[in-house]
Amino acid sequence: MVGAGQLARMTQQAAIALGVELRVLAGSRDESAAKVVVDTRLGDHRDLDDLLALAKGCDVVTFDHEHVPTELIESLGVPARPGAAALVHAQDKRVMRERLTALGVPCPRWSSTDFTAPVVLKAVRGGYDGRGVWVARTQAEVDEVVSHGIDLIAEEIVPFERELAVLVARSPHGQGVAYPVVETVQEDGICVEVIAPAPGLDPELAAEAQRIALTIAEELGVTGLLAVEMFQTATGLLVNELAMRPHNSGHWTIEGARTSQFEQHLRAVLDLPLGSPEMAAPVVVMANLLGGPEPDVYSRYEHVMANDPGIKIHFYGKDVRPGRKIGHVTALGDDLDEVRARARHAVTCLRGPLGV
Repeated sequence: MVGAGQLARMTQQAAIALGVELRVLAGSRDESAAKVVVDTRLGDHRDLDDLLALAKGCDVVTFDHEHVPTELIESLGVPARPGAAALVHAQDKRVMRERLTALGVPCPRWSSTDFTAPVVLKAVRGGYDGRGVWVARTQAEVDEVVSHGIDLIAEEIVPFERELAVLVARSPHGQGVAYPVVETVQEDGICVEVIAPAPGLDPELAAEAQRIALTIAEELGVTGLLAVEMFQTATGLLVNELAMRPHNSGHWTIEGARTSQFEQHLRAVLDLPLGSPEMAAPVVVMANLLGGPEPDVYSRYEHVMANDPGIKIHFYGKDVRPGRKIGHVTALGDDLDEVRARARHAVTCLRGPLGV
Protein backbone atom coordinates (compact mmCIF):
# COMPACT_ATOMS: atom_id res chain seq x y z
CA MET A 1 0.00 0.00 0.00
CA VAL A 2 1.41 3.35 -1.06
CA GLY A 3 0.94 5.72 1.86
CA ALA A 4 1.12 5.16 5.60
CA GLY A 5 -1.67 7.26 7.07
CA GLN A 6 -4.56 6.11 9.22
CA LEU A 7 -6.20 4.33 6.28
CA ALA A 8 -3.16 2.09 5.89
CA ARG A 9 -3.04 1.63 9.67
CA MET A 10 -6.62 0.36 9.75
CA THR A 11 -6.02 -1.76 6.64
CA GLN A 12 -3.28 -3.55 8.58
CA GLN A 13 -5.85 -4.64 11.17
CA ALA A 14 -7.94 -6.26 8.45
CA ALA A 15 -4.87 -7.79 6.80
CA ILE A 16 -3.91 -9.62 10.01
CA ALA A 17 -7.22 -11.48 10.16
CA LEU A 18 -7.10 -12.36 6.46
CA GLY A 19 -3.53 -13.64 6.67
CA VAL A 20 -2.40 -10.98 4.21
CA GLU A 21 1.11 -9.57 4.55
CA LEU A 22 0.88 -5.80 4.13
CA ARG A 23 3.83 -3.63 3.15
CA VAL A 24 3.53 0.16 3.23
CA LEU A 25 5.49 3.05 1.75
CA ALA A 26 5.91 5.81 4.34
CA GLY A 27 7.52 9.21 4.17
CA SER A 28 8.80 8.83 7.72
CA ARG A 29 8.72 6.45 10.70
CA ASP A 30 6.36 8.86 12.47
CA GLU A 31 3.46 8.22 10.10
CA SER A 32 0.40 6.46 11.45
CA ALA A 33 0.80 3.06 9.76
CA ALA A 34 4.58 3.05 9.98
CA LYS A 35 4.23 2.70 13.75
CA VAL A 36 2.34 -0.60 13.48
CA VAL A 37 3.28 -2.25 10.15
CA VAL A 38 6.46 -4.34 10.40
CA ASP A 39 7.20 -4.21 6.67
CA THR A 40 7.43 -0.44 6.34
CA ARG A 41 9.58 0.98 3.54
CA LEU A 42 10.65 4.62 3.65
CA GLY A 43 10.45 6.56 0.41
CA ASP A 44 8.68 9.11 -1.74
CA HIS A 45 5.47 8.23 -3.58
CA ARG A 46 6.65 10.50 -6.43
CA ASP A 47 9.90 8.55 -6.93
CA LEU A 48 9.79 5.61 -9.35
CA ASP A 49 12.71 3.80 -7.71
CA ASP A 50 11.00 3.94 -4.32
CA LEU A 51 7.77 2.66 -5.82
CA LEU A 52 9.55 -0.17 -7.64
CA ALA A 53 11.29 -1.20 -4.41
CA LEU A 54 7.93 -1.25 -2.65
CA ALA A 55 6.29 -3.31 -5.41
CA LYS A 56 9.07 -5.90 -5.71
CA GLY A 57 7.78 -9.27 -4.58
CA CYS A 58 4.22 -8.04 -4.04
CA ASP A 59 1.10 -9.51 -5.62
CA VAL A 60 -0.65 -6.16 -5.97
CA VAL A 61 -0.10 -2.49 -5.18
CA THR A 62 -2.88 -0.29 -3.82
CA PHE A 63 -3.10 3.17 -2.25
CA ASP A 64 -4.23 5.05 0.84
CA HIS A 65 -4.19 8.35 -1.07
CA GLU A 66 -4.59 9.53 -4.68
CA HIS A 67 -1.35 11.45 -5.11
CA VAL A 68 0.87 8.96 -6.97
CA PRO A 69 1.54 10.22 -10.52
CA THR A 70 -0.32 8.06 -13.02
CA GLU A 71 2.72 7.61 -15.26
CA LEU A 72 4.55 5.97 -12.36
CA ILE A 73 1.65 3.66 -11.57
CA GLU A 74 1.87 2.28 -15.10
CA SER A 75 5.56 1.36 -14.60
CA LEU A 76 5.37 -0.77 -11.44
CA GLY A 77 5.56 -4.19 -13.09
CA VAL A 78 2.80 -5.63 -10.86
CA PRO A 79 -0.94 -5.02 -10.90
CA ALA A 80 -1.97 -1.67 -9.40
CA ARG A 81 -5.52 -1.56 -8.12
CA PRO A 82 -7.11 0.78 -8.87
CA GLY A 83 -5.11 1.25 -12.06
CA ALA A 84 -3.89 4.55 -13.43
CA ALA A 85 -6.75 4.83 -15.95
CA ALA A 86 -9.29 4.68 -13.11
CA LEU A 87 -7.36 6.57 -10.43
CA VAL A 88 -6.90 9.67 -12.59
CA HIS A 89 -10.61 10.39 -12.07
CA ALA A 90 -9.98 10.77 -8.34
CA GLN A 91 -6.81 12.80 -8.93
CA ASP A 92 -8.00 15.29 -11.54
CA LYS A 93 -11.35 17.00 -11.01
CA ARG A 94 -11.55 18.23 -14.61
CA VAL A 95 -11.04 14.70 -15.96
CA MET A 96 -13.63 13.42 -13.48
CA ARG A 97 -16.25 15.99 -14.45
CA GLU A 98 -15.67 15.45 -18.18
CA ARG A 99 -16.06 11.68 -17.86
CA LEU A 100 -19.05 11.73 -15.54
CA THR A 101 -20.78 14.28 -17.75
CA ALA A 102 -20.17 12.06 -20.79
CA LEU A 103 -21.65 9.10 -18.90
CA GLY A 104 -24.79 11.06 -18.05
CA VAL A 105 -24.10 10.96 -14.30
CA PRO A 106 -25.93 13.81 -12.53
CA CYS A 107 -23.37 16.44 -11.48
CA PRO A 108 -23.37 20.13 -10.53
CA ARG A 109 -23.05 22.50 -13.47
CA TRP A 110 -19.37 23.22 -14.01
CA SER A 111 -16.90 25.02 -16.27
CA SER A 112 -13.18 25.22 -16.95
CA THR A 113 -13.41 28.79 -18.24
CA ASP A 114 -16.33 30.68 -16.68
CA PHE A 115 -15.27 31.92 -13.24
CA THR A 116 -18.20 34.23 -12.55
CA ALA A 117 -19.39 34.70 -8.97
CA PRO A 118 -21.13 33.25 -7.08
CA VAL A 119 -19.27 29.99 -7.64
CA VAL A 120 -17.34 27.15 -6.01
CA LEU A 121 -13.74 27.07 -7.20
CA LYS A 122 -11.83 23.79 -6.94
CA ALA A 123 -8.17 23.03 -7.50
CA VAL A 124 -7.99 20.53 -10.33
CA ARG A 125 -5.41 18.46 -8.42
CA GLY A 126 -4.26 18.04 -4.84
CA GLY A 127 -7.33 19.04 -2.82
CA TYR A 128 -8.69 17.04 0.12
CA ASP A 129 -10.59 17.55 3.41
CA GLY A 130 -11.82 20.96 2.28
CA ARG A 131 -8.41 22.10 1.09
CA GLY A 132 -8.34 23.31 -2.50
CA VAL A 133 -12.00 24.39 -2.39
CA TRP A 134 -13.15 28.01 -2.22
CA VAL A 135 -16.75 29.25 -2.05
CA ALA A 136 -16.52 32.64 -3.76
CA ARG A 137 -19.68 34.73 -3.45
CA THR A 138 -18.29 37.93 -4.96
CA GLN A 139 -16.20 38.56 -8.05
CA ALA A 140 -13.47 40.03 -5.87
CA GLU A 141 -13.21 36.71 -4.02
CA VAL A 142 -13.06 34.86 -7.34
CA ASP A 143 -10.32 37.14 -8.63
CA GLU A 144 -8.31 36.65 -5.44
CA VAL A 145 -8.29 32.85 -5.85
CA VAL A 146 -7.56 33.03 -9.59
CA SER A 147 -4.65 35.40 -8.96
CA HIS A 148 -2.66 32.59 -7.30
CA GLY A 149 -2.31 30.82 -10.64
CA ILE A 150 -3.87 27.55 -9.50
CA ASP A 151 -5.40 25.31 -12.16
CA LEU A 152 -9.12 25.51 -11.34
CA ILE A 153 -12.56 24.41 -12.34
CA ALA A 154 -15.72 26.26 -11.34
CA GLU A 155 -18.92 24.62 -10.09
CA GLU A 156 -22.31 26.02 -9.22
CA ILE A 157 -23.13 26.54 -5.55
CA VAL A 158 -25.60 23.72 -5.00
CA PRO A 159 -28.56 24.40 -2.67
CA PHE A 160 -28.42 20.92 -1.21
CA GLU A 161 -30.54 19.52 1.61
CA ARG A 162 -27.79 17.30 2.99
CA GLU A 163 -24.67 15.39 1.95
CA LEU A 164 -24.70 11.66 1.36
CA ALA A 165 -21.99 9.11 0.60
CA VAL A 166 -22.10 5.70 -1.03
CA LEU A 167 -19.29 3.18 -0.59
CA VAL A 168 -19.03 0.38 -3.14
CA ALA A 169 -16.44 -2.26 -3.90
CA ARG A 170 -15.58 -3.92 -7.20
CA SER A 171 -13.20 -6.80 -7.89
CA PRO A 172 -11.14 -7.39 -11.05
CA HIS A 173 -13.59 -9.99 -12.32
CA GLY A 174 -16.48 -7.57 -11.87
CA GLN A 175 -18.17 -8.60 -8.63
CA GLY A 176 -19.61 -5.55 -6.91
CA VAL A 177 -21.26 -4.74 -3.58
CA ALA A 178 -22.73 -1.55 -2.13
CA TYR A 179 -22.90 -0.48 1.50
CA PRO A 180 -25.96 1.35 2.85
CA VAL A 181 -26.11 5.03 1.91
CA VAL A 182 -24.91 7.25 4.76
CA GLU A 183 -25.35 10.89 5.70
CA THR A 184 -22.16 12.87 6.28
CA VAL A 185 -22.06 16.01 8.41
CA GLN A 186 -19.39 18.57 7.48
CA GLU A 187 -17.92 21.49 9.40
CA ASP A 188 -15.40 23.81 7.71
CA GLY A 189 -14.97 21.28 4.91
CA ILE A 190 -14.13 18.41 7.29
CA CYS A 191 -16.42 15.45 7.92
CA VAL A 192 -17.25 15.37 11.64
CA GLU A 193 -20.00 12.73 11.71
CA VAL A 194 -21.36 9.85 9.63
CA ILE A 195 -24.82 8.36 10.18
CA ALA A 196 -25.66 4.92 8.80
CA PRO A 197 -28.08 4.47 7.23
CA ALA A 198 -28.94 8.01 6.14
CA PRO A 199 -31.98 8.90 8.26
CA GLY A 200 -35.31 9.13 6.47
CA LEU A 201 -33.87 8.50 3.02
CA ASP A 202 -36.48 7.28 0.59
CA PRO A 203 -35.66 3.63 -0.32
CA GLU A 204 -35.95 4.37 -4.03
CA LEU A 205 -33.52 7.29 -3.74
CA ALA A 206 -31.13 5.12 -1.71
CA ALA A 207 -31.25 2.45 -4.41
CA GLU A 208 -30.63 5.11 -7.06
CA ALA A 209 -27.57 6.36 -5.16
CA GLN A 210 -26.16 2.83 -4.97
CA ARG A 211 -26.89 2.27 -8.65
CA ILE A 212 -25.04 5.47 -9.60
CA ALA A 213 -22.01 4.48 -7.53
CA LEU A 214 -21.86 0.93 -8.92
CA THR A 215 -22.25 2.28 -12.47
CA ILE A 216 -19.36 4.72 -11.95
CA ALA A 217 -17.19 1.91 -10.57
CA GLU A 218 -17.91 -0.27 -13.59
CA GLU A 219 -17.59 2.44 -16.23
CA LEU A 220 -14.29 3.76 -14.82
CA GLY A 221 -12.89 0.27 -14.29
CA VAL A 222 -12.37 0.72 -10.55
CA THR A 223 -10.91 -2.18 -8.57
CA GLY A 224 -11.11 -1.87 -4.81
CA LEU A 225 -13.26 0.61 -2.97
CA LEU A 226 -14.97 3.63 -4.48
CA ALA A 227 -16.52 6.31 -2.29
CA VAL A 228 -19.00 8.58 -4.06
CA GLU A 229 -19.93 11.76 -2.23
CA MET A 230 -23.29 13.20 -3.25
CA PHE A 231 -25.58 16.15 -2.66
CA GLN A 232 -29.23 15.42 -1.98
CA THR A 233 -31.27 18.24 -3.47
CA ALA A 234 -34.96 18.97 -3.83
CA THR A 235 -34.84 17.51 -7.34
CA GLY A 236 -32.58 14.51 -6.81
CA LEU A 237 -28.93 13.51 -6.41
CA LEU A 238 -25.75 15.17 -7.70
CA VAL A 239 -22.29 13.58 -7.56
CA ASN A 240 -19.81 15.82 -5.77
CA GLU A 241 -16.51 13.91 -5.30
CA LEU A 242 -14.90 10.50 -5.84
CA ALA A 243 -12.28 8.64 -3.80
CA MET A 244 -10.80 5.27 -4.82
CA ARG A 245 -9.63 3.87 -1.47
CA PRO A 246 -10.99 3.32 2.01
CA HIS A 247 -12.77 6.50 3.00
CA ASN A 248 -13.70 8.47 6.11
CA SER A 249 -17.38 7.92 5.33
CA GLY A 250 -16.80 4.17 5.76
CA HIS A 251 -15.02 4.01 9.13
CA TRP A 252 -18.33 3.04 10.73
CA THR A 253 -18.09 -0.33 8.97
CA ILE A 254 -15.32 -1.61 11.28
CA GLU A 255 -17.88 -2.41 13.98
CA GLY A 256 -21.05 -1.51 12.12
CA ALA A 257 -20.98 -3.84 9.11
CA ARG A 258 -20.43 -7.56 8.60
CA THR A 259 -17.38 -6.72 6.49
CA SER A 260 -15.34 -3.60 7.21
CA GLN A 261 -14.36 -1.34 4.33
CA PHE A 262 -10.71 -2.21 4.98
CA GLU A 263 -11.27 -5.95 4.69
CA GLN A 264 -13.48 -5.34 1.66
CA HIS A 265 -10.76 -3.31 -0.05
CA LEU A 266 -8.22 -6.08 0.48
CA ARG A 267 -10.66 -8.70 -0.78
CA ALA A 268 -11.37 -6.61 -3.86
CA VAL A 269 -7.79 -5.78 -4.87
CA LEU A 270 -6.70 -9.41 -4.28
CA ASP A 271 -9.72 -10.63 -6.32
CA LEU A 272 -11.15 -12.61 -3.41
CA PRO A 273 -14.92 -13.08 -3.05
CA LEU A 274 -16.37 -9.91 -1.58
CA GLY A 275 -17.88 -9.84 1.91
CA SER A 276 -21.36 -8.90 3.06
CA PRO A 277 -21.97 -5.14 3.45
CA GLU A 278 -24.95 -5.79 5.74
CA MET A 279 -25.19 -3.61 8.84
CA ALA A 280 -24.53 -5.17 12.26
CA ALA A 281 -27.06 -2.91 14.01
CA PRO A 282 -30.06 -0.81 12.93
CA VAL A 283 -28.19 2.48 13.55
CA VAL A 284 -24.46 3.25 13.52
CA VAL A 285 -22.90 6.67 14.12
CA MET A 286 -19.22 7.45 13.62
CA ALA A 287 -17.84 10.73 14.96
CA ASN A 288 -14.40 11.98 14.01
CA LEU A 289 -12.12 12.93 16.87
CA LEU A 290 -10.37 16.21 16.08
CA GLY A 291 -7.51 17.48 18.18
CA GLY A 292 -8.45 20.16 20.71
CA PRO A 293 -6.47 22.66 22.76
CA GLU A 294 -5.24 20.04 25.25
CA PRO A 295 -2.77 17.53 23.80
CA ASP A 296 -3.20 14.79 26.43
CA VAL A 297 -6.25 13.09 24.93
CA TYR A 298 -5.28 9.76 26.45
CA SER A 299 -5.81 10.98 30.03
CA ARG A 300 -9.56 11.05 29.22
CA TYR A 301 -9.59 7.67 27.49
CA GLU A 302 -10.49 5.69 30.62
CA HIS A 303 -13.37 8.00 31.53
CA VAL A 304 -15.01 7.57 28.12
CA MET A 305 -14.72 3.79 28.23
CA ALA A 306 -16.11 3.61 31.75
CA ASN A 307 -18.99 5.96 30.92
CA ASP A 308 -20.10 3.95 27.88
CA PRO A 309 -18.67 0.43 27.53
CA GLY A 310 -20.34 0.08 24.13
CA ILE A 311 -18.41 2.96 22.54
CA LYS A 312 -15.56 1.91 20.25
CA ILE A 313 -12.57 4.26 20.18
CA HIS A 314 -9.92 4.30 17.46
CA PHE A 315 -6.74 6.35 17.75
CA TYR A 316 -4.48 6.88 14.75
CA GLY A 317 -1.16 7.25 16.57
CA LYS A 318 -0.90 10.93 15.64
CA ASP A 319 0.36 13.88 17.62
CA VAL A 320 -2.52 16.05 18.79
CA ARG A 321 -2.98 19.38 17.02
CA PRO A 322 -6.12 21.53 17.05
CA GLY A 323 -8.41 20.52 14.18
CA ARG A 324 -6.35 17.48 13.15
CA LYS A 325 -8.09 14.11 12.73
CA ILE A 326 -6.52 11.96 15.42
CA GLY A 327 -9.13 9.22 15.70
CA HIS A 328 -12.80 8.38 15.67
CA VAL A 329 -15.48 6.81 17.84
CA THR A 330 -18.35 4.55 16.82
CA ALA A 331 -21.64 3.87 18.57
CA LEU A 332 -24.24 1.26 17.61
CA GLY A 333 -27.86 0.80 18.69
CA ASP A 334 -31.52 0.95 17.81
CA ASP A 335 -32.43 4.60 18.42
CA LEU A 336 -30.81 7.30 16.27
CA ASP A 337 -31.02 10.12 18.80
CA GLU A 338 -29.55 7.98 21.57
CA VAL A 339 -26.75 6.57 19.43
CA ARG A 340 -25.85 9.98 18.05
CA ALA A 341 -25.77 11.50 21.53
CA ARG A 342 -23.44 8.76 22.76
CA ALA A 343 -20.98 9.31 19.92
CA ARG A 344 -21.02 13.08 20.37
CA HIS A 345 -20.55 12.81 24.13
CA ALA A 346 -17.53 10.55 23.65
CA VAL A 347 -15.68 12.88 21.27
CA THR A 348 -16.55 15.91 23.41
CA CYS A 349 -15.07 14.26 26.48
CA LEU A 350 -11.96 13.16 24.63
CA ARG A 351 -11.32 16.65 23.29
CA GLY A 352 -11.87 18.59 26.53
CA PRO A 353 -11.69 18.40 30.32
CA LEU A 354 -13.55 15.66 32.18
CA GLY A 355 -17.14 16.49 32.85
CA VAL A 356 -17.68 18.52 29.67
